[in-house]
Amino acid sequence: MRIGLYNLEPKIFNTAMMQVSHYYKSLGHTVERYNHLFHDEYDWIYAFSLFDFTDKSMVTKAMICGGTGFDIEKHLPVEIEEIDLDYSIFPNCKTSYIWFSRGCIRDCPWCVVKRKEGLLKSVLPKNLNPNGEYITVVDNNFFANPEWEKAIDWLKEKKQKTEFMGIDARIMDKEMATALNSLKHEKTIKFAWDNPKDDLREHLDLLVSVIKPYKLMCYVLIGFNSTEDDDLYRINTLWKEYKIVPFVMPFNKYDPYQRALARWANRKWLFKSCSWEDYKETNMKRK
Repeated sequence: MRIGLYNLEPKIFNTAMMQVSHYYKSLGHTVERYNHLFHDEYDWIYAFSLFDFTDKSMVTKAMICGGTGFDIEKHLPVEIEEIDLDYSIFPNCKTSYIWFSRGCIRDCPWCVVKRKEGLLKSVLPKNLNPNGEYITVVDNNFFANPEWEKAIDWLKEKKQKTEFMGIDARIMDKEMATALNSLKHEKTIKFAWDNPKDDLREHLDLLVSVIKPYKLMCYVLIGFNSTEDDDLYRINTLWKEYKIVPFVMPFNKYDPYQRALARWANRKWLFKSCSWEDYKETNMKRK
């Protein structure tokens, strides 16, 4: 059979797509990136999307669709979910995507992880990218995994730099922070301060006592049960008190205030040279 794989977000290296590719190749089928010019020549076409706002006008009823962009409740068959990844379909991919756990201990109302993956459970890491230059740890809550120490040892054994998609500063202790700092990192270590009701000062104190602030970056969700004062408090606390770079994530990217605050905070030259009040005064149109 000839299998076509349609990635609706071509700038993203879709790991589910890699697993589908590996599975069908292991059965001896021909697998290739989907080309709409040869639509009728495929026996099956799989379409992949991570985001519900992605344009799906080119998706047909004949396609097998999957990913949170289509249906959060839909999962890969077990035989595909458990298989390794075929990195050859993304020759420009320079990282290895590794999970040591799936699911999460949290149930944040703005996040789909708990609905999609359930309670946190340990999993065995899959294969490395033969052309990979570093490892991306994709766990939703790495240190909530009771096997986190084994995961740290596994990463050290691979002797590659590591990028963490995000850690939960609220559960970290000094042992965890020290273990995290013992790895070589590809980029900044990312964590989040999404809920303005959380007081992270104690946790920030611990982090910077072990890890240099320039190695850290904090996501700040705005526009979900937060006021402008809530947003500025978190941003200013991170930068002015701890020298940790904030990265603002608008809940509603179409809201003028959220877009403006993110534009101001995430352009570091602007953030460091212009106050929010001055920026808001000159860049937000008043109705």
